[in-house]
Amino acid sequence: MWRAGPAPRAPAAGRSGALRLGFDFAPGMRVGLYGGSFNPVHDGHAHVARTALRRLGLDRVVWLVSPQNPLKSADGTASLDQRIDDARRHAPGPAMIVSGVEERLGSRYTVDTVRALKARFPAVRFVWIMGADNLASFHRWRGWTQIMREIPVAIVSRPGDALKSRLSPAARRFLGGRLPETAARTLADRTPPAWIYLTAPLNHASSTALRTGGREKN
Repeated sequence: MWRAGPAPRAPAAGRSGALRLGFDFAPGMRVGLYGGSFNPVHDGHAHVARTALRRLGLDRVVWLVSPQNPLKSADGTASLDQRIDDARRHAPGPAMIVSGVEERLGSRYTVDTVRALKARFPAVRFVWIMGADNLASFHRWRGWTQIMREIPVAIVSRPGDALKSRLSPAARRFLGGRLPETAARTLADRTPPAWIYLTAPLNHASSTALRTGGREKN
């Protein structure tokens, strides 16, 4: 899903044809795409998804559970099915969709996933969602500048990452595309590059802390 460097257009991206994705959207819907390993999923993930859903005025949030994050070791990563099942318990309600669609698409990188879904649903207004901890390392994702030019991006604050994320290479590179929080409900209608930083009550849960018995963050 992530790796630094430019991303050529994958031949299959956008050619989903009759592939069943497990969800469908009506034209004009506002849909947030929330990607991650979710290994394990925790309340902090749900906090980011709920904050984006409410503040951006979205119709749906799709949790894109990655088969394997290229920036992380496969050691200690639970199976995709287990992580999907766990995520569903943290994402109740009809507005939340938990999906392993990246495996169906054969997509390893966010930029390819975004392009494929935009091609499949050209009349849907998509927004990419991530926690501020991911913005701090966003420049390591493959095709990160292309992602910013493909889709509006919403950043939700996370504990300890406010300064680091706001001074990150991605934040500096696309400073001109940043919107004020008061424009949150217009983000899905904006032409990228367009991004917004949403401050919210901080949830201190983290996947690494859960895996290591609370010794580390993230």
